[in-house]
Amino acid sequence: MDLAEELQKLQLENAHLRGQLRSFGQADNSISERGTLDDPTSSCATWRAGGEHALDQHMIHRYSRQLLVPAFGVQGQQKLLNSSILVVGAGGLGSSAALYLAAAGIGCLGIVDHDDVELNNLHRQIIHSESSIGHSKVQSAAMACRAINSTLKVVEHHAQLTSCNSVALIKEYDVVVDATDNVPTRYLISDTCVALGKPLVSGAALGMDGQLTVYNYEEGPCYRCLFPVPPPQGACQRCSDSGVLGVVPGIIGTFQALEAIKIASGVGDPLSRRMLILDALSTSIRVVKLRNRNPDCSICSEGSHVTAREIEGLNYESFTGSSLSDKNPKPLSVIPESQRITVKEYHGCLKEGQPHLLLDVREAHQYAISALRGSLNIPLAALKDRLSEVEAASQESPVIVVCRRGNDSQLAVKFLRESGKLEAVDIVGGLESWAKDIDPLFPIY
Repeated sequence: MDLAEELQKLQLENAHLRGQLRSFGQADNSISERGTLDDPTSSCATWRAGGEHALDQHMIHRYSRQLLVPAFGVQGQQKLLNSSILVVGAGGLGSSAALYLAAAGIGCLGIVDHDDVELNNLHRQIIHSESSIGHSKVQSAAMACRAINSTLKVVEHHAQLTSCNSVALIKEYDVVVDATDNVPTRYLISDTCVALGKPLVSGAALGMDGQLTVYNYEEGPCYRCLFPVPPPQGACQRCSDSGVLGVVPGIIGTFQALEAIKIASGVGDPLSRRMLILDALSTSIRVVKLRNRNPDCSICSEGSHVTAREIEGLNYESFTGSSLSDKNPKPLSVIPESQRITVKEYHGCLKEGQPHLLLDVREAHQYAISALRGSLNIPLAALKDRLSEVEAASQESPVIVVCRRGNDSQLAVKFLRESGKLEAVDIVGGLESWAKDIDPLFPIY
């Protein structure tokens, strides 16, 4: 175990012990001030609950501001303390969801994630800190939750949710919070919740937009009722592709915690058959109605209700055409290898001074972040209208196309060759490969 891991372990133990000491200290002060439990004349002995509940003195003090809410009160808190909630994903959405659930006083909080903390997570994943970089997100998130509430039971599931383990994980909890950001996992979680009869609080955040709804609750629709067919590959972007303003997943994650609390406590009207839509750019929120459960749904309809055993046999990556993890996104393959070069081959081209035009087809705002010297920026979407610029800049020299990861550059080469630029090639792996294999100081985002 290295020093960083040892420090993180000690911080966790320290937070837990401090919480216990605070509780013991409060108990000792109460007894010394009010007498002893054996003394029938002491105020401790005469204390009793105002109704039938199991909240002790310290619970009442900790959750007093919630107990004072008339619609919530003792009954809501009691139900919450008896509930278990699973948060799938300890990223931007899961950060605020898990923290507020931990603080609210649920009985058991489960957290599922297979990833480690990275520097570029911290602007939105506020449950983690710089000291957690390189460590498990689940461990980091659990430590933060225990630091807020040392009485909380936190179960760490350091694993990627798959069709092989989703049933075993989800069946142990009362409510599921989907805080992931990819299509195959959304279908997997929804299908498993249908099979097990669990309510699902689903959120999403991208760019300046967010949305939230509750699936499979009191005969409400499931995810497949609304989206029976997955979007085409590449049509549904993740924040690692299109970015996200850090506060947006924080807002949606907080709403997810609210909906999970409402379901677990039986207080309020959860967002079943409705969807909350956040436009952060204009600071507006609207709620739209959703259709009822689809009687022909392939998963939740009476005639084809999926079973837990059937979940294990479903291939969600094949069904959606995308990966369960954004760490290894499925690359496009639209042009032959003969029309592609590696970053090392391009580096050699630069060293030899071979004439060429380096065409960067990323969007302008990405080009402004970092770019290779001497490149011409024409976004892929504008390439058709600006083809004359490519022809003028290349002056019969070969065109070498680059993008962030080597996907859009393939589409650009395909178009250029169809337009007569037969010497056009692209760089495999794009700028990320350049940073990895050629220039480790090149900024990657």
